[in-house]
Amino acid sequence: MQDSISNSLIELEENEVLQGVSRSLEQGVEPIALVEQLRQGMSVVGKRFEDKEYYLSELIMSAEIFKEAMALIEPLLAASSDESRGRLVIGTVKGDIHDIGKNIVATLLRCDGFEVLDLGVDVPAAVFVEETRSSGAKVLALSGLLTPAFDAMKETVTALAEAGLRDDVKVIIGGGPVNQSVVEFAGADAWGKDAAQAVRLVTEYLA
Repeated sequence: MQDSISNSLIELEENEVLQGVSRSLEQGVEPIALVEQLRQGMSVVGKRFEDKEYYLSELIMSAEIFKEAMALIEPLLAASSDESRGRLVIGTVKGDIHDIGKNIVATLLRCDGFEVLDLGVDVPAAVFVEETRSSGAKVLALSGLLTPAFDAMKETVTALAEAGLRDDVKVIIGGGPVNQSVVEFAGADAWGKDAAQAVRLVTEYLA
């Protein structure tokens, strides 16, 4: 059943995905297993987009199907998490509105029991700093898919330092073009090459 959910998402079959998720939940399949199938499907869709097999319209459609499927799963994820494993702030930096990768990371972190404060997209540095300060979060995760996002990431890390928070907060960055060079440019602590790596980093930092 779960494999068919992943395949249906790859083929952009909205009804099949939603029906598959609903049936799986009724049969007692673990919600996290369904999230992983959706993640795998989105990963393939992203690869097809990179290879120009899919266009922007297909990418947007897959994201909408993903959101609808997650709306069915998330209430059960929340119910299964009794105690927060730690708090973090996440968002897409100023000038960038891409959020598929960020949303997957945020969902997987919630699945793992973390309290995730998702600020959305096009988030100014000052907002990241204020939310990090007021929430007491010890991890700040910055996402960006466009190259100009690198400057926004650096601006945010600099603002965090100017606010006196940098020594107490780990900064993780992520997005398609991000690599170790961008980590060094932005002054971040690490980068997640994929959603699973991002979760591992947060787990390590908030242990």
